[in-house]
Amino acid sequence: MSKIKVSEGMVFERHEKKYRLTEEKYLLLTKKLTGYMKGDQYGKHTICSLYFDTDDYFLVGRSLEKPEYKEKLRLRSYGIPTQDSTVFLELKKKLSDITYKRRIPMTLAEAGRYLEEGQLPDKTEQILEEIDWFIRYYKTSAKVLLFYERIALYGIEDNSLRITFDSNIRFRTERLDFSQGDGGTLLLAPGERIMELKIDGVIPVWLSGMLSELDIYPVSFSKYGTAYRMLKGGQISVR
Repeated sequence: MSKIKVSEGMVFERHEKKYRLTEEKYLLLTKKLTGYMKGDQYGKHTICSLYFDTDDYFLVGRSLEKPEYKEKLRLRSYGIPTQDSTVFLELKKKLSDITYKRRIPMTLAEAGRYLEEGQLPDKTEQILEEIDWFIRYYKTSAKVLLFYERIALYGIEDNSLRITFDSNIRFRTERLDFSQGDGGTLLLAPGERIMELKIDGVIPVWLSGMLSELDIYPVSFSKYGTAYRMLKGGQISVR
């Protein structure tokens, strides 16, 4: 994974592929990965992501049309945060097959003052200026809060190779505050997982062989997009 520090802000550029796994295939694959990849220092942890959009959900609607270029804004926390915890305000863009993520850290309290009251953090970051322009241009507000448990692996020989497994994915459209618990409507069937493969270049031959042997193939999947489809389909009301 390419990571360039821009003062406190960070820029990521990489290829990302997603796969939808049953419990059975997850267990078979993780067994095969032993010796090639190992878990990161955090173990199984909860990720919280608050997505922002226009009042008519223009950004997610456009994303689901699979355009050449798309972008989204979210506030992300690794673990359930307190007001003093570090969270990341992220502008994620995808052009063709390459994902670009520009993010800046701040405390949850700073994020709240900025996103709810318009009070800019005491930072002079280019990335923050880009995010501020994005918010003002699209007139975004908080729409969907997502939670899930993640296990992350990285390559033993190449630690830029990363695989993540997300389970128990749930979302809600009310109580859009990390401090209000992590309950929500389930996005997938019990036991299903979303696997993400994050690489700088091509998939290693050994990994490609494992995926082919288990009939695991890339899919087009967006957690926020799937939640939006459920909202639009009337399976849960938009709040």
